[in-house]
Amino acid sequence: MKEQLGEQISEWIRKKVRAAGAKGVVLGLSGGLDSALASVLCKRAFPNSTLALIMPCHSNSDDAECASLVADKFNLETKNFDLSNLVENIYETMEDQLYENKPSVPVGNLKARLRMLFLYYFANKLNYLVVGTGTRSEIEVGYFTKFGDGAADLLPLGDLLKNEVRELARKLKIPKKIIDRTPSAGLWKGQTDEEEIGLPYKELDQILLAIESDNLSGFDEEKVNRVEQLMNNAKHKRQKIPIFKRERSK
Repeated sequence: MKEQLGEQISEWIRKKVRAAGAKGVVLGLSGGLDSALASVLCKRAFPNSTLALIMPCHSNSDDAECASLVADKFNLETKNFDLSNLVENIYETMEDQLYENKPSVPVGNLKARLRMLFLYYFANKLNYLVVGTGTRSEIEVGYFTKFGDGAADLLPLGDLLKNEVRELARKLKIPKKIIDRTPSAGLWKGQTDEEEIGLPYKELDQILLAIESDNLSGFDEEKVNRVEQLMNNAKHKRQKIPIFKRERSK
């Protein structure tokens, strides 16, 4: 069943790209699970026109190593760009002070948006579409950077919860090392997704399903409130940009 799901997603990618008159896809390969799975599904859809960009930015060395592990196993075309100097220069231009690699949401978001700049450059150059790697778990609670990793033309994993991503990754033979890694956007040293979200993905997925089915009996009220608050606060990230409409005289 999971193998069939992988085929369905790859076929969906193929149809969407062709409908747009594009020739292939480009995506970021971070060394994490979501990007690994998305890249394999893209490769199945476009064996000869899938480009993966590896873009460390003051990142853990394991990130690039794991990205290369996936690229080598599945024969992905890659381009490597170290964005560390770029983010330092941008930061120092804006702040008029030396860059300090400390935990910071604005700088973390800057890194995500800088990566998307590279992806769209190559998408424009090659007539490709940009594939995002966000899952339903992140999208629902707004755990993505607006106009950063949230900026994409396609979201092939957007209807999959994190546990479903892991299951499909096992079916498609993603290296166990990747599947077992602690989820992290790699925006600063020691940063983890679950710490920022405020609860483990397993619990998040269960609560999201419970909210969808309107059956929250047995769940911790504080955790449910946390998820509902995140979902509500992230509405602006999931919706189209509001456009002011003038009142028209009749």
